[in-house]
Amino acid sequence: MEPLIKGQRLALAGPVTGNGLHIGIAGEGVPLDYACFGLDAAGKLSDDRYMTFFNQPRTPCGGVEAQAGAGDAAGFRFQLDRLPASIERLVITAAIDGAATLSQLDSGTLRLLDSGRELARFAYGGKDFADEKAVMLGELYRKDGQWRFMAVGQGFNGGLDALVAHFGGQVAQAAAEPVAPTISLSKISLTKAGQTHKVSLAKGAGAPKKLIVRATWTDNGDGDDDNDDLDLRVGMLLPDGRMRFIQAPERAGSFDLMPHVLHRGDVTGATGKEPATETVEVHPSLAQFYGGTVGLVFSVYSAVGNGAVSVASMRPKMVMEYGEQVVECAFDFRQSPAAGDDTVYTYVIGLARVSADSIVLEPSGKTSEPGSEATPWLRWQGDALQLDFNGPVVFKGEDREDEDNFNAANPRRYIV
Repeated sequence: MEPLIKGQRLALAGPVTGNGLHIGIAGEGVPLDYACFGLDAAGKLSDDRYMTFFNQPRTPCGGVEAQAGAGDAAGFRFQLDRLPASIERLVITAAIDGAATLSQLDSGTLRLLDSGRELARFAYGGKDFADEKAVMLGELYRKDGQWRFMAVGQGFNGGLDALVAHFGGQVAQAAAEPVAPTISLSKISLTKAGQTHKVSLAKGAGAPKKLIVRATWTDNGDGDDDNDDLDLRVGMLLPDGRMRFIQAPERAGSFDLMPHVLHRGDVTGATGKEPATETVEVHPSLAQFYGGTVGLVFSVYSAVGNGAVSVASMRPKMVMEYGEQVVECAFDFRQSPAAGDDTVYTYVIGLARVSADSIVLEPSGKTSEPGSEATPWLRWQGDALQLDFNGPVVFKGEDREDEDNFNAANPRRYIV
């Protein structure tokens, strides 16, 4: 084990033998929150999905994951070959959430490990700081095509907010709600069923022209490229109680014409390095076109023909963008009772109520019953949305001819 001093650098090509690289962190005396920032060549957090911390424990590619080893308070596991080329640096940080300062820290360590074997250790403590509330502890960075590590130990007078600002990000403040959503860099992150956030639909010449919804999912890591195909689906509840259905390619919709919701195209798989993304565009004037509030249910579907797979293992989530307003619905389906069941085909990732001046967005966490091809069906319960899994079956491609047989006993139908 090699002790490191501030500023010391270490090449990883020799000591690290494979994909077992870990960084373990500990601190005594004050409570610390740890994070890993994935930065671009300019040293900026150009993609906030590459901040790994307690509220976002894994990057989309799986290259960084929050994971403490034995004897460590926290830590991160790295699979550096999975990171996109745009990530040039990974900065490990610690921050105090409270009135204390780092000068009150008794002792702390950052350990570099290869498959559990300690390679190097960087020690830090209160004597190294004054009134700082955050610190950059260490950094992994690319040089000449190889990864290296540097012990940093640079403090900041502010806490996590100061670190985020230093790396070019912003901390969004959530609106007051009965259940407070978690705070994430430049977006509001909703992680629990029942949380809501209101997006203001600003009007005027400078207002955004489109409401963008993106569903993402990752490779499930089972080595099979054929079963990582999900379909983003949108159900539309109109003010009169009727339902429309949007899915690419046959029911892709339209932005400028009815239904004023457009699916931008089918994506057939994810890889270990790049998550899959399907995109839907929603017209901001949806409520005006239909004469009242419109309900939307966003779900992801795994067809039986794609192979048996746990949808939860692909970690589906959605992000809604309206100009600078960004809201993520990131319910962790791995905690759901359906998580390990490869016969559960549909997961609801978000619900929205679109009125003339705002959108109220919330995650769901609901899934279809095992073996059921039923679609999520909405109905009005006063001004609220009631979600049931009893909508008619919808297939695509050659399987569409089987819809009538599946739906024979179901009185519900989507309008064209």
